[in-house]
Amino acid sequence: MELRDKVALVTGASRGIGRAVAIELASRGAFVIINYAQNESGAREALSEIENSGGKGQVRQFDVSDFSRVQDEINRAGEEFRGLHILVNNAGITKDGLLLRMKEEDWDSVFSVNLKGVFNCTRAVAKIMMKQRFGRIVNITSIIGEMGNAGQSNYSAAKAGIIGFTKSAAKELGSRGITVNAVSPGFIETDMTRNLPQNVREKYIEAIPLGRFGLPGDVAKVVAFLASDGASYITGEVVRVNGGLYT
Repeated sequence: MELRDKVALVTGASRGIGRAVAIELASRGAFVIINYAQNESGAREALSEIENSGGKGQVRQFDVSDFSRVQDEINRAGEEFRGLHILVNNAGITKDGLLLRMKEEDWDSVFSVNLKGVFNCTRAVAKIMMKQRFGRIVNITSIIGEMGNAGQSNYSAAKAGIIGFTKSAAKELGSRGITVNAVSPGFIETDMTRNLPQNVREKYIEAIPLGRFGLPGDVAKVVAFLASDGASYITGEVVRVNGGLYT
């Protein structure tokens, strides 16, 4: 239970990778704040799973793209729990489309959630972590942010931006005992990938050396390690969890 007495905030934790991360952190002793924007039922199901396994947490609704709301919610959490030790920036959306057909609002909405949301949450939590001189920030980027993908220029650019943000924040916050790292998942079995046409799935599986899509738990275990004392000398890194598809 290496995360006992730690308070963690996981954004976008009502499903998929975020939900798996919240459950994994709770299983290691952390009190987990499960953030969601719209999927309340999924968030409460995640909390029930945590509590049924003996863990502790709570659910909080807010949109990570709303700067003022994020600052208020994180400040309130910091005061309520007398600290905030782990932040996992996982919330993300997709609005896919070919570049020449992409609407401005689809570009802006993906950047608002996927990249600005990381800034909003990190900025707010950094003030708390600097005072306590300890913190673990883990940002969820994507293999698409590293290798690109047709029809996802907005998503790819936002996820690539997270990598640059991670490296810069690591340099700024390291002197205060705060590590900032990124995890870059490949194709993981989530709602997003389940909607892929079967022929597309088979194409990607053929290209993955390990021969399968990953599971949310594969990513969650890496996040948990980066949040632990075992990763206290790791910062500014991007850890790939992609089955060897991109190295």
